[in-house]
Amino acid sequence: MVLEFTEAGIYCPAADIHIDPWRPVPRALITHGHSDHARPGHGAYLSTSGSAPVIRHRLGDIRLQTIEYGEERRIGGARISFHPAGHVPGSAQIRVEVGGEVWVVSGDYKTVDDGLSTPFEPVRCHTFISESTFGLPIYSWTPQDVLARELNTWWAETAASGRHAVLGVYALGKAQRILRLLDPSNGPILTHGAVEATTAVLRAQGLDLPETIQITPETDLKSLSGAMVLAPPSALGSAWMRRLGPVSTGFASGWMRLRGVRRRRAADRGFVVSDHADWDGLNSAIAATGAERVYVTHGYTAQFSRWLAEQGYQAGIVETEFGGESLDAEDSETEGATP
Repeated sequence: MVLEFTEAGIYCPAADIHIDPWRPVPRALITHGHSDHARPGHGAYLSTSGSAPVIRHRLGDIRLQTIEYGEERRIGGARISFHPAGHVPGSAQIRVEVGGEVWVVSGDYKTVDDGLSTPFEPVRCHTFISESTFGLPIYSWTPQDVLARELNTWWAETAASGRHAVLGVYALGKAQRILRLLDPSNGPILTHGAVEATTAVLRAQGLDLPETIQITPETDLKSLSGAMVLAPPSALGSAWMRRLGPVSTGFASGWMRLRGVRRRRAADRGFVVSDHADWDGLNSAIAATGAERVYVTHGYTAQFSRWLAEQGYQAGIVETEFGGESLDAEDSETEGATP
């Protein structure tokens, strides 16, 4: 096998290297900067140049080398290259070729062009390792233009009622994606420190994002009435949020497609959006690879692998410690845990 599934993570014997390992290893290839994929403790790291600033921001002084999309590296007996995953800025699929056999580890991905990340590019392979965070037909995402209209209408109506609109979003990826959809003429955009710190890193990379104001103990919230506030989901309902005064709360998550989730979370609004592929995205991405064998990780693994087998794929399940999207994560990304 080109890749093996070990207790430390996905391993390539020909290169003596791991991909997104969850245990400390000597050398790690990293698909993107979310903390369930980029973990501390490895001897050396390799990521795209687009992911490197966030990885350094989160992990500190590590031995990190970078690679560009499409650039090929020979490591031991393997040919390795990184290709756009469309998940968050800098995210990559990793192609590994050994003896003419090609495997691709997708990490996390989405097929919708969000205008922020380098769009997903299918990579032809024999074996594809795919997430299945939202691997059921019920999951279908709101189009970008409709999402923008929904967000800005809610914000304007909330501001008109004298309240702040507080939206739960991931600090990396979704926060910046939402920022690009907001209409600043509605009012000021405020941020939790975790969101602001990551946004600053991405701004320094040249991403064009609207102006934001970080909320600190000194922030005069009365002078910033009717603001949109972007915060990690874990901050909603906390003491930090209570100092904002009257608010309307919302979640931006793929889980908002499920009836009852928003009600259980006591949110006023739910916006159906994710940086993971929906059902159609998963199926179209896998078909475009031309793969005969598909291994499924994190999410609806049993249901999705069974569906793939029915479509004629050699399908299997890989147990990993990757997460996905939850409504409690702060700067990690554990969207795969059902709320």
